[in-house]
Amino acid sequence: MGFSLQFFISILLDIVFGDPRWYPHPVRGIGLLCTVCEKRYRALCTNIFLAGFATVATVVTVTAGIVYGVLYSANIIHPALEGLIAIFLLYTTIATKDLLVHSNKVYRALENESLTRAREEVGKIVGRDTTNLTDEEVSKACVETVAENMVDGITAPLFFAVLASCAAPLLPLSAIACAAVGGFLYKAVNTMDSMIAYKNETYLIFGRVAAKLDDAVNFLPARCSGLCLIAAAWVVKMDYRKAATVFFRDRLNHSSPNAAHSEAAVAGALKVRLGGPSTYFGKVVDKPYIGDFHKPINPEDILLTNRLVIVGSAIFVLAILGIRYLLAGSL
Repeated sequence: MGFSLQFFISILLDIVFGDPRWYPHPVRGIGLLCTVCEKRYRALCTNIFLAGFATVATVVTVTAGIVYGVLYSANIIHPALEGLIAIFLLYTTIATKDLLVHSNKVYRALENESLTRAREEVGKIVGRDTTNLTDEEVSKACVETVAENMVDGITAPLFFAVLASCAAPLLPLSAIACAAVGGFLYKAVNTMDSMIAYKNETYLIFGRVAAKLDDAVNFLPARCSGLCLIAAAWVVKMDYRKAATVFFRDRLNHSSPNAAHSEAAVAGALKVRLGGPSTYFGKVVDKPYIGDFHKPINPEDILLTNRLVIVGSAIFVLAILGIRYLLAGSL
């Protein structure tokens, strides 16, 4: 079975099954490891920055080591077993279905004129306060998080999976097994960013390494995702010219160097304005606007964003597999 077919099977598993709640998701293990390391290194190190550095180094190393060890052991038993486990592990690093399921719940609540329910649903996928959001603000929050999480949940883990697969000739693992290791390396970094990279008194110094590393690993995937969304806008007959204009103009309108790239492309394609003031933990945070105001954001824009993200992700996957073929010489 070729690498591309195995790769697509992993993606298909995510699209069909998503993240079932009945089994212990491997990525949750990364979160537990991060919590344990934080407690241990805070107790051992008087220097908070070094404690954070040690936490990042340990979580990344242990995560890669465990995944590598499991796949290497499976390969010794039988290469087919290694392939099956690798496909499953890679599938767990992707979050396409969960992202779409959660956003569709927000859409259905708004369509049923249940604003309270819509606030509850969007509160599950955004960090801002949702208690007093209007219909339009709920729709905007949902559109923003779907666009932004295209990178964290879909394109970045797949990017590093394909990149790692190119190391197969140097390691005693198949290409799909190397891809699984690469996907988990990314998830380790991204999970730590979501857990210890807050800009508050507790984590500002401790989580600095995690935050900077997450910025670094998302640099290329975020920018490539924005470009793929422009192409997706053309494919689905939306305003791809506006998507390109807003992308190149507003893609840095965010405190994060990576978050606004996909948001800017989506804002342009939808002809809406994202960003602006939002409330976090009772405090209003002024954020730059992304895009131009042509019309209010409505629930239908959630469905359009989902369509853009699906098509954009498909274009991204075909592009990185094409580049891998040119570099590696085989599929």
